[in-house]
Amino acid sequence: MINNTQILRKVSTSGVGYSVAELDDVRHVFVAAMPRAGITFEEQARDALETVRTVIDEEGTWGSIVKQSVFLKNPAQRETCRKLIHDFYGEELPSTTYISQPPCEGREVAIEAWGVGRGLGEVQIERCSEQVVVTRHNDIAWIHCGNVKPDPQAGPSVYAQSNSAFETMRRLLAEQGVSYDRVIRTWLYLGDIVGPEGETQRYKVLNRARTDFYEGLHFQADRVPPGYNGSVYPASTGIGSEGRDVLMSCVALDSRRGDLTFIPLENPNQTAAFDYTARYSPKSPKFARAVAIPAGGYATTLVSGTASITDAESRHLGDVELQTHQTLDNIASLISEENFRQHGRPGFGGGLSDLALVRVYLKRQEDYLLARAVCESRLGEVPTIYAVADVCRPELLVEIEGIAFSQRGGISKARSFCV
Repeated sequence: MINNTQILRKVSTSGVGYSVAELDDVRHVFVAAMPRAGITFEEQARDALETVRTVIDEEGTWGSIVKQSVFLKNPAQRETCRKLIHDFYGEELPSTTYISQPPCEGREVAIEAWGVGRGLGEVQIERCSEQVVVTRHNDIAWIHCGNVKPDPQAGPSVYAQSNSAFETMRRLLAEQGVSYDRVIRTWLYLGDIVGPEGETQRYKVLNRARTDFYEGLHFQADRVPPGYNGSVYPASTGIGSEGRDVLMSCVALDSRRGDLTFIPLENPNQTAAFDYTARYSPKSPKFARAVAIPAGGYATTLVSGTASITDAESRHLGDVELQTHQTLDNIASLISEENFRQHGRPGFGGGLSDLALVRVYLKRQEDYLLARAVCESRLGEVPTIYAVADVCRPELLVEIEGIAFSQRGGISKARSFCV
C-alpha cells in the first residue's frame, strides 16, 4: 500500500470548482454543482449534471459517483428530477437523497456529489439500489444509504415518523450485512424543525426518538481507542426542510483493518450536545461534533452540522457575519491538531484548508451574500453548497458542515490551481 495523502482543490477547464483527495492509492472526488445556464427546471438540472460529468471526465473517474444530495427549490419537481438522474447515470446510479431545501443562488436545483475514483488501487462499487451503494477499497467498506423515509403507515407524529425512518435505515443496512452500530454519519431533515409539536418543539421530539432508538447501541465499539471513556455517537446534522416530512441518510463503515480507529471529536469550546440540559431538549441530541477515521497515514474527518454556539449558548444574535465567523472558528478548533492530541491521536489534526467539501445552511435567503463572503474569505475555493433551511434553534442564522482530510504530521495542505 502506498502511504501517500494529497488533497487538491481544483478548477476545471470549464471553470467548475471541485476537490480531489488522493488517499493512499485511491482517488476521492467532491463536486458542488450549481446550474450555470437554463431557464426551466429540466434545463437547470441537466446543466448541473453536466457539471458533474465535466469533473469526472477530467479526472478519468466515470462511474465513480457513489453518493449524491440533490437540493430542490420546488419539492413537486422531485419525480422529474429523479427521472433525469436515472437517465443520466443509467446503471451507475449513486445513492441519491432529494432534499427540499432551496439553493441560495436562486436556482431550481443544486447537486452535491461524492465520487471514489479508481486511482492506482482496486475499488469495488456495488450499486444495490437508488438508495444504497457500497464501496470497498483498502479493506474498508463504506455503505451509503440515502433518501430514507418513514413507512407511510407510521403515523403523523414526529416521534413515530422518526422512529420509522431509523428502522428503515437499520433494515437497509442489514440487507447488506451491516448493523446500525456501524453508522458513522447521519443527516436528519425535518420539516418545520423549530415549529411546535404538542407542548414542545418538533426537533426536541426528533431528539427523543433518536435517543430511544440509540439505546443499547455501542457505535464502532471495536474501533474506539483502548481506554476511551467518553460517549460514542455518529456525527450528524439535524436541519430543517420545506414541508413537514422526515427524511434521513447515513454513511456506515465496516473494516477488518487493525490500524483503523474511530474517534468521536468534541469541541473544547462547546458543551457536548449529548450533555445538554433539559433546557435545550428533554432528551439531548445524541451525536458527536465530528468523527475522525485515522487509517494508515491519514485521517478522514466528518464534521457535524456546526453553528454559532460556545459552551451551550447561542452567540452573536442577529448578526449573520459574526455567526458565520464563530461557526468556522468552531470547526477550526474541532479539527485542529491540538484537539486531535487531546483525543489521543496526535499528528492527525488539520485546519480549514483541509476541508474538501462544505455545506452551508442559511435561515434567511437575504443573508446569503454576507455569509458567502465570510466563507470564501476563510475557506477559499472549496466546493460549497448554500441552501436555505431553518437551523434547530430559532436564533441561529447559519449552520455549516463538511468533510476534511489530513495527513499524519500535517505534511499535506489543500491548494488551489487550474488545470
